[in-house]
Amino acid sequence: MIDPEDESRAGIYGLIARLFYSAPDEGVLAQMLHANSFEGSEAPVAVAWRELVDACRNVFPVVLENEHTALFVGTGKAEVTPYLTHYTILYATDNPLVELRQQLNRWGMQRKENANEPEDHIAGICEAMRFAIAVQQRTIEEQKMFFDSHIYRGGVAFCSAVTVSDKADFYRRVAQFARAFLELEREAFDLP
Repeated sequence: MIDPEDESRAGIYGLIARLFYSAPDEGVLAQMLHANSFEGSEAPVAVAWRELVDACRNVFPVVLENEHTALFVGTGKAEVTPYLTHYTILYATDNPLVELRQQLNRWGMQRKENANEPEDHIAGICEAMRFAIAVQQRTIEEQKMFFDSHIYRGGVAFCSAVTVSDKADFYRRVAQFARAFLELEREAFDLP
């Protein structure tokens, strides 16, 4: 049995993966509108969640699809790259994608043969963390190592890039929620 807190964490990683992989359809928007609103909490993640849910109220999936395409796909070059290793390379000799692939292999997670996206897409990394928590039930130490090595720094930089983009409206709120969640995870992992 998975701990309810870990189940919630895994669910949030899964939602972040889903939202950044493709624009939400009516079903995803409806689920978000009916989820827990954390009323009364002023924690940054709760405030960001309520703002994201509010943004779901009067949107059309086709508009969100256009925004997603403009931000993360683009014609020629995306406005904001969703590949987290882009944000973590410090030196020409760095190869965080290779390190990520090696870690995923150690955990028995392989890329599907017909997958178009590299493993460092934010959706892929968040989905890997969801799987590690909910399915494999990796130890908190293993989760922290993966978070520190492959999610936090690139994820925060990616969310910042989305937040400041002129093309982001709905996705600004998605990025603010994702960033608040990553900061909460960071605090929780740093607790003794």
